[in-house]
Amino acid sequence: MRTEICDRLGIEFPIFAFTHCRDVAAAVSNAGGIGVLGAVGFTAEQLEVELAWLDEHVTGVYGVDLVIPSKYEGKGVEGLSPDELEAKLAEMVPQGHRDFAEQLLNEHGVPHLPAEEQVNQLLGWTATTVAPQIEVILNHPKAKLVANALGTPPDDVIKQIQDSGRLIGALCGSVKHALAHKAAGLDFVVCQGTEGGGHCGEVSSMVLWPQVIDAIGDLPLLAAGGIGNGRQVAAAMAMGAAGAWTGSIWLTVEEANIPPAQMQSYLDASSSDTVRSRAWTGKPARMLKNDWTEAWEQPENPKPLPMPLQMMVAIDGVKRGHRYPEQAKDVNFNPVGQIVGMMNKVERSADVVARLIQEYVDACERLNKLNDAL
Repeated sequence: MRTEICDRLGIEFPIFAFTHCRDVAAAVSNAGGIGVLGAVGFTAEQLEVELAWLDEHVTGVYGVDLVIPSKYEGKGVEGLSPDELEAKLAEMVPQGHRDFAEQLLNEHGVPHLPAEEQVNQLLGWTATTVAPQIEVILNHPKAKLVANALGTPPDDVIKQIQDSGRLIGALCGSVKHALAHKAAGLDFVVCQGTEGGGHCGEVSSMVLWPQVIDAIGDLPLLAAGGIGNGRQVAAAMAMGAAGAWTGSIWLTVEEANIPPAQMQSYLDASSSDTVRSRAWTGKPARMLKNDWTEAWEQPENPKPLPMPLQMMVAIDGVKRGHRYPEQAKDVNFNPVGQIVGMMNKVERSADVVARLIQEYVDACERLNKLNDAL
């Protein structure tokens, strides 16, 4: 399984685990893959705490995933601090959208957060709010990889990361996006098919991966979207992928910081229980469909706002849902890919890594037997 990107990062297996939980990231890194911590939900101060913890608990290296969309409301506004930008964008959110979100949560009996747990509305969804996060990352030598979840990072960010000796890449859902990443000089591309959880395009992985591999040539491609089994890893690498970028499967591991009621929703779901919706972030993202996603699709109700305005509306629901998962079961934010239909039991993260490797080996052996029979 070892590919060039393994050598560049100093990891044993090209298994990349995107997660919002530091315990999962550490477990995967220590099992020979590389955990990639999603930073969008953290302030710079909170991210410092998370990365300091990872430094102590990871024997090798880890990565960090940022969100700097190529297009978003407020892009190009300069000279504002993160707090000032948040205030300016908050003025653009119609009160009717806030009232509708509040009504949905109240109708389902989701309690409000305690006063001491109130959160910022904007978080890391813009270049302005991500800049302090990058400064934090650069202070942690074990953070060897940075990925941008939405679009090609700005040129100054690419230079800043690469000049520090780290690798930087970005996700894509089309050939067009992948070529833009290559033209910008990124070190790798994460190519996610529509099966994937979170933000995704409309083309399936089986169709998209080889198209992008052919288009970007020798630039390493990490295959994402619908990977929860070593057979799928083998399929991706047979097409020319340099590794597998996984995400959804880490939502149901023992180390995941997922409330039991929310985890049960994942364990009970089938692959047909997901939907691409703009109802939480403002951009199409795959998640479990529920009363929240359905409500924002009804013609008589408000339409989702562009990023990051919609998340400024929805962030209270995200936090209340995490705090009160039992009450929020039908209106919770459950980003996950179609692979959820195969996520039927709770496993340890290290066991998932070992399983992926063994299933990969078994798949390769089956192909070798077919070749031997020719």
